[in-house]
Amino acid sequence: MAELTPGTQEVDVEHIVIKGPDGAAVDAIHARPDGMPVAGLVVHPDIMGIRPLFDDLCRRLATRGFAVCAPEPFARAPVEVRADADPAARMAYVPQLDDDVQIGDLEAAADYLVVNDDVREVGVLGFCMGGMQALKAAATGRFDRAVVFYGMIRVPEDWVGPHTHQPLDTAADVCPTLAIFGGRDAYTPEADIEALRAAWANRPDCEIVVYPEADHGFVHAPERPAHRADDAADAWRRVLAFLLPD
Repeated sequence: MAELTPGTQEVDVEHIVIKGPDGAAVDAIHARPDGMPVAGLVVHPDIMGIRPLFDDLCRRLATRGFAVCAPEPFARAPVEVRADADPAARMAYVPQLDDDVQIGDLEAAADYLVVNDDVREVGVLGFCMGGMQALKAAATGRFDRAVVFYGMIRVPEDWVGPHTHQPLDTAADVCPTLAIFGGRDAYTPEADIEALRAAWANRPDCEIVVYPEADHGFVHAPERPAHRADDAADAWRRVLAFLLPD
């Protein structure tokens, strides 16, 4: 997250447990600035879930004035799936996820911020698989703004299960949304981006930004070979301007 430069506020970061829509206990990161938050922000991690990388992200966002909550997306998965450092284990489990429950966790995180941090508006932001879920959550009516970092516009075939929703089915109904993609990302081919652009043809409050030379995951994880520091810095500048308009 190095290109998201910290703001000026002191921050408290803690690990909490929130209750999902099915009553399940969901581990989450919570970060809050010392002063009154400007807004709430729910963060959906990438497929590997909450970890120190996202503690740092939540802290950095909170220094900018946001109250932040990032729930673990695989809270109901078997321990061996969550503990496996190989992303393939989680990818294989994705078809078993229930989108209504997954989106419900994001809404529960938003409710937590409203109750505990006294925010009126709550946005949602996600990366990779989390970007895909943020795009779906943006159409629920619960969130005021959404940021999608290279989220799949069409769910990969081997990720589709009996309770999977397609983002394009509800894309026209999203809240104001900023979607950021890489031009060389096989998970979001040009045809899919154009389909989303068509869904937003009459939505001046929604924007798509494509970085032509970028591959998947180029913003949020500096250790990845795909990371592009200049593009990441520009993307974060756009995100902060979008989330905190004048």
